[in-house]
Amino acid sequence: MLLVDDQALLRAGFRLIVDGEPGLVVAGEAGDGLTAVEQAARLAPDVVLMDIRMPRVDGIEATRRITRDGTAKVLILTTFDLDEYVFEALRGGASGFLLKDTPPEELVAAIRVVAGGEALLSPSVTRRLIEEFASAPARSAPRPGALDALTAREREVLEAMARGLTNAEIAAALFVGETTVKTHVGRVLDKLQLRDRVQAVVLAYEIGLVTPGG
Repeated sequence: MLLVDDQALLRAGFRLIVDGEPGLVVAGEAGDGLTAVEQAARLAPDVVLMDIRMPRVDGIEATRRITRDGTAKVLILTTFDLDEYVFEALRGGASGFLLKDTPPEELVAAIRVVAGGEALLSPSVTRRLIEEFASAPARSAPRPGALDALTAREREVLEAMARGLTNAEIAAALFVGETTVKTHVGRVLDKLQLRDRVQAVVLAYEIGLVTPGG
């Protein structure tokens, strides 16, 4: 993985935590967003632990470039829960976010979740993000007609994801099994060409499929 933070002391601390875990290796470090983009292209890490506020290129733009040009998953680090930049980072392709004071065991678990291709965005966090950031009028769909590819059931699943429901909650609401829900989620992501659940939530709100409080 790649550690990106403009504070060397924080990078050293994260490295100690990560290098002490089986199966996790720090391949490189960067102190600004531009270096992060260059390192990500050169090292091809599975996961990038990304700070937001950095010199030259900030974490939001670095996230956009890394997720656009490669296969690395970006896990955002932030000082304040749900600060003004988090939603932009998620829209830019991040797979989730953590507070910098997250306990070591939670940091390691988060890295493994994101490395495994899952989004680190709990239902409670999804709901709070919706309240905080999704109140603006819906934009035009970035992929016109994309939802036409979804079946009625897949559309229901996408709406449920956007409202912050877990797979278990979706299964209960639709009277199906969790395995069936996982299959539908995978098909939604594949058909809409989305990286993970986070991008599905962002897309659903951007195109007005669901609205805050709706």
